Amino acid sequence: MTPSPEDFTPVPPTSSEPTASRAKAARERAMAERDISEQPTTARRATATPPSPAATSAKVSTGASSSSTIPPAFGGSPASSPEPTAASSFRSRRLVVPIVAALVAGAVLGGASGAGIAVLLVQNPSQQSAAVNPQQGVVINNAAAVNDITAVAAKASPSVVTIQVSSSSASGSGSGVILSSDGYIVTNNHVVTLDGATKSTTLQVEDSHGQLYTAQVVGTDPTVDLAVLKVDGVSNWTPIEFADSSKLNVGDVTIAMGAPLGLAGTVTTGIVSALNRSIQIGSSAVPDNQGSTTPDQGGLGDLWNFDFGQGQGQGQSQGQAQTSQGSIAIPVIQTDAAINPGNSGGALLDTQGRLIGINVAIASAGSSSSGNIGVGFALPSNLAKRISSEIIASGVATHGLLGASVGDQGAQKGSTSVGAVVKEVLAGGAAEKAGIMVGDIITSVNGVPISSSSDLTASIRSLAAGTTTDLVIVRGGKPQTITVTLGTFK
Repeated sequence: MTPSPEDFTPVPPTSSEPTASRAKAARERAMAERDISEQPTTARRATATPPSPAATSAKVSTGASSSSTIPPAFGGSPASSPEPTAASSFRSRRLVVPIVAALVAGAVLGGASGAGIAVLLVQNPSQQSAAVNPQQGVVINNAAAVNDITAVAAKASPSVVTIQVSSSSASGSGSGVILSSDGYIVTNNHVVTLDGATKSTTLQVEDSHGQLYTAQVVGTDPTVDLAVLKVDGVSNWTPIEFADSSKLNVGDVTIAMGAPLGLAGTVTTGIVSALNRSIQIGSSAVPDNQGSTTPDQGGLGDLWNFDFGQGQGQGQSQGQAQTSQGSIAIPVIQTDAAINPGNSGGALLDTQGRLIGINVAIASAGSSSSGNIGVGFALPSNLAKRISSEIIASGVATHGLLGASVGDQGAQKGSTSVGAVVKEVLAGGAAEKAGIMVGDIITSVNGVPISSSSDLTASIRSLAAGTTTDLVIVRGGKPQTITVTLGTFK
């Protein structure tokens, strides 16, 4: 089994030396130690034996466990460590080569150059992989040489889980983040519904110690592609620490954790590439009026308009569900940390190990490409915190409604600016009550810049119903601020 991090307590570096310098020093120390141990050993030549089905099934939780079975990181008593064997030493170092399953892909409207961009949900549908060591804790072989990323991963690892999803006709996998010590988990809606194929799924959660549990869906929110699960019989899980995603800066370091291609406990790093971004993705279970002429939905004719081909997986045909489900606009953090199929619902972290986002989608240069190209997206942690809290409290979450049909100002003939231009105002709606008029150009919501109708929809939907917010509009060439109390999107 891969060593667990329960005996490692990350200590924030006290040196003022830059992270890159410390990382370089750590690599040099690691190289020196490797030079000393170049002689081949029995452990490196040993053949790993995969666990038997009986051994695997024994890990499934059947309810509350005694304290002796609770992993140390979750508050239980540390178990005695057996002497390492050749096989177990080999398993902790072996390379696993996954068989990559096809990722859901779809058509996209290209830009002026004709180049297309697709945004892909980062679930791993129809998981097919080689045998993988189920233990997903962060391995610390040399505590004296850890860098900042290692410390973050060790801190957050107990709060990130792998989710296996199956139905009578399809299967897939994704990731999730622990919200509470008693078993609440947040993930993506497209993970638990197999890209909108079905609500009748069986969910199995694997924690960072390789323990398996059955989970139930508490509630889903397809409007922003989030869902909350509950595992019963646990009380010592380690909840994630939330950061304030509104305080992020472009260039901040990001660390992504999850189970890409079913490889649990994978850690990648990058930076915040862009903020105040919105994308349109195919919905896994759109509300009845989404994608119609609902006011403030806006036009779908921008770069991020594409079809997913939902329900991709065993027994599913590409495109069978998407036509009736429409699209949703969501606010996202863009990052170049490697995100791949299976990372859906996993954590995007800051350098203190705090949650800044829930990984949700990746961009692809074409429908034939399904892997990371350095353009990934995560739902902001502030949004995930609000939605999950409302679902836990009442089973559902709310979203704001402006009550105005809008279009892209930049697409208007002769336009010299961007924003969301008001095309129609719904009688009795929030926009009319606030004095918004046809022809007004909305350029900001609650301080967030608006450059398109998609931006406006994403910003309004991210706010709770009944929220009072400030909109900056341009009317007759002059900007002004209007305060709006949002309606309820249904």
